[in-house]
Amino acid sequence: MKSVEKQIMEAFAKIRLEFYRKVFTRVRERDGSLSAMEVFSLEVIYALNRPTISQFARFIGISQSNATYKVNSLTRKGYLVRCPSEEDGREYNLELSDKFYSYTNMLEGDLGRMIDKMFSELNKEELAVVAKAVGIIARELDSISEK
Repeated sequence: MKSVEKQIMEAFAKIRLEFYRKVFTRVRERDGSLSAMEVFSLEVIYALNRPTISQFARFIGISQSNATYKVNSLTRKGYLVRCPSEEDGREYNLELSDKFYSYTNMLEGDLGRMIDKMFSELNKEELAVVAKAVGIIARELDSISEK
């Protein structure tokens, strides 16, 4: 029997590989539409939930001007919309457009099916352990991204 640590590492590797496979499949399907790097940028913006350009730049470790260039390109292609910030009218939050959502739903469907399968096969106590483990992983990932 595999160790729990090895099973977790293998599961994360499979999730990453499936994500990358879908990114490159989508890029091929829409020749000239988005590069793989643009898809990754959109996924980061999605995960950051309406970041400003500064937050996006800081998160991926690039200059503000480089981030602005990427954002302008994605806006011109129709995948991003700049919305005035409610907190500071001088800033804009980056929102994904309907074109983005019609273009890609990278892993949500697959993850949803996996979660449904877990709920059908595990009892309440087992699900509580899974929830606790996922909470620990999420908390650790938050602390990594804050560094």
